[in-house]
Amino acid sequence: MACSLLPVHAPLSSRPAPRTLPVIPRGPKVLRHRPPPPPLPPLRALPGIAAGAASGIRDALADAFLASPPTWRSAAVSNLAVFVAGSPVLLSGLSASGFAAAYLLGTLTWRAFGPPGFLLVVAYFVVGTAVTKLKIKQKEARGVAEKRGGRRGPGSVIGSSAAGCVCALLSIYHVGCTAFSELWRLGFVASFCTKLSDTVSSEIGKAFGRTTYLVTTFKVVPRGTEGAVSIEGTLAGILASVFLASVGYLLGQVGVSQVAVCLVASQIANYGESYIGATLQDKEGFEWLNNDIVNVLNISIGAILAVLMQKLLPLLAIVCEETRTQPAGVANATYWVLLSVVPVPLPRRETLSSHSVPLPFLNPDCLDPAEMGLRSCC
Repeated sequence: MACSLLPVHAPLSSRPAPRTLPVIPRGPKVLRHRPPPPPLPPLRALPGIAAGAASGIRDALADAFLASPPTWRSAAVSNLAVFVAGSPVLLSGLSASGFAAAYLLGTLTWRAFGPPGFLLVVAYFVVGTAVTKLKIKQKEARGVAEKRGGRRGPGSVIGSSAAGCVCALLSIYHVGCTAFSELWRLGFVASFCTKLSDTVSSEIGKAFGRTTYLVTTFKVVPRGTEGAVSIEGTLAGILASVFLASVGYLLGQVGVSQVAVCLVASQIANYGESYIGATLQDKEGFEWLNNDIVNVLNISIGAILAVLMQKLLPLLAIVCEETRTQPAGVANATYWVLLSVVPVPLPRRETLSSHSVPLPFLNPDCLDPAEMGLRSCC
C-alpha cells in the first residue's frame, strides 16, 4: 500500500475561513403601544342600531321629499329613492344607459317643478312604455317595433325630454319675471303632451291601424313608413294628449284653459313632425336627421307653440278692438304685445305717435293689464 506523504496534522482540504459581518450594537427595543380594538357591540344592541339607522334614513328621505322649494340635494336624494324602489319597472322600459339619462331628467324635473312635475313625467313614462310594449311580437315580425324590445336608450330619453329640460332650466334660474315662470311650466307640460301623443299615435297605428296614409299626399303606404298616419293612431294620440294635460291640471301644473292649449299645440307639432318625416327624413342629404333629432324638433315646436298661444291669444281681441276704436290702435296693441312677450321691462310710454294727447289704453290708471289676462314684467 502506498503511504500518504502528508503530515498527520495537515488538513485534508484548504477551506477559506468564513466571512463574518461586523457586529452592530442594537439599541434598546422600543415597544409601541397599540390601542386595543373597540369592543364589538353585544348582539342584543344590533337591532337598536339598525332601528336608529333606519330612522335616520327615513328622516332624511322625508326632509328631501318635503323640501319646498326643492334644492338640488333634495331632488337628487328623492329621485334616487324613487329610482331604487322602481328600478324593476324602469329597467323594463329603459336600457342601462337610458336609466342613467332618465335619472338626470328626473332630478332636473324635481328641482324645477317639485313632486307634481315629477309625477307628470312618471305618467308619461308609464303610458308610453305600455303602448310601446303593446303587441310587440307582431311589431317585431313586421319590422316596425322599437329596438331593444321597446327599451329606450339615452338618445330616446334626451330626444323626448330636451324641450322639457330647457323649460325646467329656465324656470330654475328665473329667466323672465313671475309670469314667465308659469309659461315655462306650460311649455314643460306641452312638450311631454306632444311626445306622448306622438308615441301613442305611432304605436297604436302600428298595432291596430288598418290603413296608413302619407301625410303629404294621403296615399296609402305600409305601416311604419316615416310620415304616415292612421285614423286609429291619430285618435289615440289626441286622447293621450288630453289625458296627460288633464294629469297636469290635477297636479296643479296648468289651468283649465291651458289644457286646451296643450292639446292644440301638441297636434300641430305632431303634424309638423309627420311632415318632416315624410319630406326630409331618410332623404339624400338629410342622413343626419334621425328619429331622435326629429323628436327634439317635435317637442320643441309643441312647447314653443303652447307658450306663444298662451301669451298672444288674449291679445287678439285687444288688437281688433283697438284697431277699430282708435287711430293709433295698432301701435298701442303692438306695445302691449311687446310688453307681454319680451321678458325684460319696457318703458311706460304715454304715447306711441307724434300726437301730444296721451292714449287712455297706455295709461296704467285707465286700464290694468292684469284685467286683460296680461302680466307685465315690472
